[in-house]
Order: sequence, then C-alpha cells, then structure tokens
Amino acid sequence: MTKVKVAGFSVSLDGFAAGTDQSLDQPLGVRGGELFQWFFPTQTFRQMVGQESGETGVDDQFAQRAMAGFGAFILGRNMFGPIRGEWPDDQWKGWWGDDPPYHAPTFVLTHYPRAPIEMLGGTTFHFVSDGIEVALQKAREAVGDKDIKIGGGVETVRQYIQAGYVDEIHLAVAPVVLGQGESLFNGLNLHALGYRTVEHVPTERATHIVLAK
Repeated sequence: MTKVKVAGFSVSLDGFAAGTDQSLDQPLGVRGGELFQWFFPTQTFRQMVGQESGETGVDDQFAQRAMAGFGAFILGRNMFGPIRGEWPDDQWKGWWGDDPPYHAPTFVLTHYPRAPIEMLGGTTFHFVSDGIEVALQKAREAVGDKDIKIGGGVETVRQYIQAGYVDEIHLAVAPVVLGQGESLFNGLNLHALGYRTVEHVPTERATHIVLAK
C-alpha cells in the first residue's frame, strides 16, 4: 500500500529546517547547509551530483532510504527555485540541472500555473495551483505501487503533516543551533497527530529519528 513519507529531512536542535533569505547563491538559506553535513559526504549524495566515492556508513543508509522507493514527489515552490510571484519566463527549470535526482513525476505547489517540464532521467515537473489535496491526488494517480515523498520545503511539509496525510517522518537532527530560520515544529503537535518514535539512531553528524503513526 502506498505511503506518504517525509524522508531525509534535516532539522536543527532548535527546530529550524532551513535558513533565512533563500537566494540563487543560498538555496538552503543562510547557514542552511549546516543542517546537511550528515548528507553531503555520503555516497548517495555524491552519486547524485556526479561524483565518485563517498561515505557508506549509517548516514548513507538513511540517505539511500530518503531517495529510494518513491514513485512520485511533491515539492513546494521554494524547493523548485528562488523565483517568487509570476513566472517571468520558462527558463528556470530547478536547482539540479538537466537530470534532477527525482526520476519520477514531481508535483510542484504554486499559485501560478505553468506547463509541465520534462527533464532527463524520468523526472517531469508538474505545477499544481489547486492546493495540497489536488497535488496529493495527482501523485497517487501517478505513483503506481510505490510511495510518495513530500520533499519540502518546510511549509509544505508542515501543511501535509498538519492535514494528517503523512504516514512516516524521518528527521535528521543536526547538532547545530541556527537561532533563526524556518521552524518545522511551530504549531505542530506531533503527539496529538498520532506519531510515535519507531527508530532512533545517532551518528557523528546527526541523530536519525523516524516517526510513524
């Protein structure tokens, strides 16, 4: 049965999952890259960006799980790019170049319609301006018997969790304090929403916590 998951989602000790002031030069926001120091050295990440080698320990196992087995992805507008408001043209096609790491139908939440973009490697970006429920319905229609990943950003993840659609959440808690940024937990009562800890694995660079209903 298809599950809806948040996976490989990094968060600071003080609950921030992205830095401030996202821009073309700062796709994760100011200091946001500090949250992913567990991910960047892994073999999984390095293969995604066309590099060789990489670490193959526990962090890499969680990195693999965060990308494997998904038949569709849902992203917020900010996860697709730094552009706000109306699309000025069709030039921007995401942060990842011609071959994005999704390799599956990927639904981008936006207030501004745009034609689908077919990329290399099996990724097609579909732009959904009718809300999170419609995006989820379209993902379910496209996913086959695989799972759906809510890929971020923070507000998109919060909305899907709050609405009760997410079956499993994997958080990689980084041992850093950002002090400011986009808060993941603000207004979320995970206990009341039915989540409990089913995995808890510390490594040198993060503590991996899996919550499920």
